[in-house]
Amino acid sequence: MRFYEFESKEILANAGIPIPRSMFCTSAEEVLSAANEIEGPIVLKSQVLSGGRMKAGGIRFATSGDEAAAAAIDIFALSISGNKPVGILVEEQIEVEQEYYAAVTYDGRAKRPLVIFSDMGGIDIEQVAEDHPEHISRTHFSALGDFPDYVAKNAVADVGIAGSELNGLTRIVSGLARLALDKDMTLAEINPIGRLADGRVIALDCHLDMEQEATKSHKGLLDSMNIGVDEKRQARPPTKFEQDAAFVDSADPRGVAGNLTEFEGNLGLIIGAGGGSLTLFDAVRDAGGQPANYCEIGGNPSVSKAAALTKLICEQPGIEKIAVMMNVVSNTRVDIVARGVIKGCLDAGYDPAEKIALFRIPGSWEEEGFAILDKYSVKYVDRSVSMDEAAKMAVESLR
Repeated sequence: MRFYEFESKEILANAGIPIPRSMFCTSAEEVLSAANEIEGPIVLKSQVLSGGRMKAGGIRFATSGDEAAAAAIDIFALSISGNKPVGILVEEQIEVEQEYYAAVTYDGRAKRPLVIFSDMGGIDIEQVAEDHPEHISRTHFSALGDFPDYVAKNAVADVGIAGSELNGLTRIVSGLARLALDKDMTLAEINPIGRLADGRVIALDCHLDMEQEATKSHKGLLDSMNIGVDEKRQARPPTKFEQDAAFVDSADPRGVAGNLTEFEGNLGLIIGAGGGSLTLFDAVRDAGGQPANYCEIGGNPSVSKAAALTKLICEQPGIEKIAVMMNVVSNTRVDIVARGVIKGCLDAGYDPAEKIALFRIPGSWEEEGFAILDKYSVKYVDRSVSMDEAAKMAVESLR
């Protein structure tokens, strides 16, 4: 789950990390009031989940309330990556002498958490890594037990920072790491951290992503911010299609039938088996297909749950057919999924034989599942057909 900047800064402040004086506003009138209250030069930031706000015109500067209100009208009307802002963060402008970068994430290769720090903040860290690798430190640490301050201190010192500057930055990096561990963040990033003329350091912009599976463990935090635990925010707000699929998955605890992401395509996908679902999605695209969605199904969902997801996908405009596919082998009962997808097609008003491009789920109760598919004349293949071959067959059925 991705947080908006105003939410992220509230979380940072609660963790003891200093942030600029700011107010979240949902109208030009509120922006005017906030600007007058803060006084002095301010910055207005569009609150969207995608990046590129500065280039798109979603960040503006003002020196008076009237100027801020006029800029707010433009920002509220501005779409960034297809999304209108949920509000504007009005923040005091801060003059800084130096900018830094700090992030805590998980290194999948090393299978350990990682602190990334640079004394070149305010720009893309990928660009710094490419052009100035000596200005970046990467420090792994253990997620077991409390986060030790010396790990943060080493991360900062590794780019040549010392003295009081080292101590101030260590406190911010340590706080960020503890926050990331405590709140199950897959990414906790501050870019930039600003150093003021008096030596103080402050988080000027930040980005927080929480592990989706951990949201229920942090219900108290999310409730306090009026965020639903089932919200699935990515680089954009969830579509109605995605929200409806999340409801289907959460309404029935049996198995998985959801985790859906919408795309612009004509082939609906009901796919599963962990990493196999990603492989199948890519295989469809490699075969020239246009997936209408990514989703996951498995763990023996109930017939009604599989049917509800199928019906939802079938009813989406532009979806011509659906493909039901899983990995090489699965413990999911084939007969349950077969019953579910057929019921879903019928409930949506479609003939399963026409709507289902291909069914390929190797698993338990295969013979029973295949008998059900035969009854409705649904095309299926067994595990002797590879995932790539199955994806090609599904795509070709649309031609």
